[in-house]
Amino acid sequence: MGIRLTATFLDEISDDIPHQNWGVEEWDRDFAAMKETGIDTVVMIRCGAQKFITYPSKILMEEEGCHEPPVDLVDMFLSLAEKYGMRYFFGTYTRRKNGENTAEEIERSWDQERRLIDEAWERYGHRKAFAGWYLAKEILYREPAVIAEFRRYGEHCKKISGNLPILISPAMWGRKAWDPNDPNARDLDFRAHEQMWDEIMGEIAGLVDIIAFQDGHVTYEELPEVLRINKRLADKYGIELWTNTESFDRDMPIRFLPIKWEKMRLKLLAAEQAGIEHAMTFEFSHFMSPNSCYLAAGNLRRRYLEWLDSRNTK
Repeated sequence: MGIRLTATFLDEISDDIPHQNWGVEEWDRDFAAMKETGIDTVVMIRCGAQKFITYPSKILMEEEGCHEPPVDLVDMFLSLAEKYGMRYFFGTYTRRKNGENTAEEIERSWDQERRLIDEAWERYGHRKAFAGWYLAKEILYREPAVIAEFRRYGEHCKKISGNLPILISPAMWGRKAWDPNDPNARDLDFRAHEQMWDEIMGEIAGLVDIIAFQDGHVTYEELPEVLRINKRLADKYGIELWTNTESFDRDMPIRFLPIKWEKMRLKLLAAEQAGIEHAMTFEFSHFMSPNSCYLAAGNLRRRYLEWLDSRNTK
């Protein structure tokens, strides 16, 4: 059968991509399109960013001054996931900004996050589609404070939810992770990458169940080898490996537009050749959906479905 997209992020906070101003009718159409595309898992990338949140969290509105949302998006997404027979992963909230890694700030963040996880589970944990947790912090290199967060959050999420799976989606320090004008920019160091992730996976094994590395920070030439390294390490530590096949184009000077199908095909094939069976994407609704504000998104989906069909008929 080969690799295929089975999961997508949901990013309705729209922190760095346009908001599409959809209501339940538009979202219903989009979940139907996801289902037709073969997606069976939706991952809410975060429950809040800065002052905007996806559900009326008493904790965040009182402690962070967050705005009360006009719609409970978590409830909406769970209802649509249940309607279309999908799994839903809840994404955590990271209040701390980059650089705020003092011991005091880390402890304050953890105390709040623990209570938020409890709040979310109390509100939504009984729902049929609630299938797991997404730890929203994205790491690019080994950060001991973040690894400690993964362990804390993973332990707590599993404890209260009966061991539901934990997903993370880290980046990789390839050439495209650098500012293109940085004179120190260089290709990914495969040996250093393997050593670093050998250490990280050893620390989070048993608490993080699924890793979906973002594939957009490395060149298309670097990708096959680094995916093989990732698969070898994940197998070593008993962690399920997906690939996060980004459906937006990091090569463009505009942030962000749907990716060229040829590039997406290269990335899917590289993952398949590395032995990876499941792909997720960031993210369907903006960059692959026939309902997207970008006309090219629907075309990308059509090319993908044509490719699947051509492979199935061979």
